[in-house]
Parts: sequence; C-alpha cells; structure tokens
Amino acid sequence: MSEFKIFFSKRIKEIIAVGILSFLMILLVQCSHVYQSNVELKNGDLLFVTAKESGLSGAINNVTQKQKTASFDHIGILEKEGHHMFVLHAAPKGGSQKQDLKDFIKDQKEEGQEIIVYRLKPEYQKTISGAIEKANSMLGKPYNFNYILDENSYYCSDFVERAFRDDHIFKLEPMTFIDPKTGKTNTFWEEFYTKKSVKVPEGEPGCNPNGLAGSEKLERINKL
Repeated sequence: MSEFKIFFSKRIKEIIAVGILSFLMILLVQCSHVYQSNVELKNGDLLFVTAKESGLSGAINNVTQKQKTASFDHIGILEKEGHHMFVLHAAPKGGSQKQDLKDFIKDQKEEGQEIIVYRLKPEYQKTISGAIEKANSMLGKPYNFNYILDENSYYCSDFVERAFRDDHIFKLEPMTFIDPKTGKTNTFWEEFYTKKSVKVPEGEPGCNPNGLAGSEKLERINKL
C-alpha cells in the first residue's frame, strides 16, 4: 500500500473517531441540560407522583382530588447528602425506605407516571432538617396496606405528615371514600375493605397526597 493510501486511511479513521466523540459529547450535554432545566432540587423538596386513571391509584385520586392541577397517588421527601440525592418514602414495595433518586425516578417512569416537585415556602424551610431526621428514624417500618393510621406501619402521605408533625406543617383530616359523582362509597374501596373484613374507615383521621399538595405552606415548582 502506498504512503498516500496509508495516510488517507489513517485520516479517515481519525475523522470518524472525532465525529463519534463529538456526537456523544453533544448528546451528553443535551441530556444534562434537559434534566437540569426542569428544576434545581433542594434538600427537603416534596416529590409528588401523578395518579393513574385506574386501579388503586385511580381509586385514591377519585376520592381525594381537590384541585385540577393536583392529581397524585404518592409522595416522598428529597434528602441531599453531598452530591447524592435520595427519596425518603413509604411504598408498597419496600415499605418505609431511603431510595436513590435515580431509582425512584426510574420506577415512576416505568409505570408511566410523572413527578412534580413542591417546596416549602421560605418561612417553613427551617422545619426541613428536623423532618428529615424524623423520616430517617421511621425507615424500616412496613407499608400500611389498610390506610388506617397505626404506629407500626405507614403509607406514603402518612409517612410525610409524621415527618413534619412536630412543626404542624400538615394536618390530619377526616378521610372519605365517597365517590363525588355518585355520592356513595366508591366501589373499589367498598370491595377493598370487604376483602380485608374491615369496615370502610369513613371519617377516620388520615391524609393523602392530594390533601398535602393543597397545603398553603407549599409552592408548586415544576415537573422533574
């Protein structure tokens, strides 16, 4: 092979290599920009997960939705440790846990749900450190599948309300399982509690993601 052909071959390979590297760098920058442009997360941010239209998620939303812009079935507290971010939350899979933010986001995307960030207003930011400390002390407790308050298991909004309870950020309210369209107990919940041989806890104290999202002490930031 002549020196010209050898030089030409090497030059082509160099151009291709540079082109591939440039493409990967552009792609990486674009991906980073998309993530960072939505919202800059802060310690103590509340991550609300949008509700589905059916199943347990839809049933929760059916009897709790108060605002058109708030349609949620799950919530967690963001904790930042240096450059690492975690979500403190109570979920059916894993109970009360501290989950890596990336895994939390992945789980919601796999279910076709979005995450909306809410933040305590400036005058309530001082409560965050205590709430996170309390949330960490509750890790390991099982999930409360009855959604009736007890001290041995927690459901998602219950977990968050308890974390901030000492500072009265949220409040418990009488639960309702009435379908607003029919004025009767939602069929899903009636069957849900019948299977558990438990009376529908209508009027019992409790909380839910939509109720917490409606707190005047929070401000809606953006979609994650």
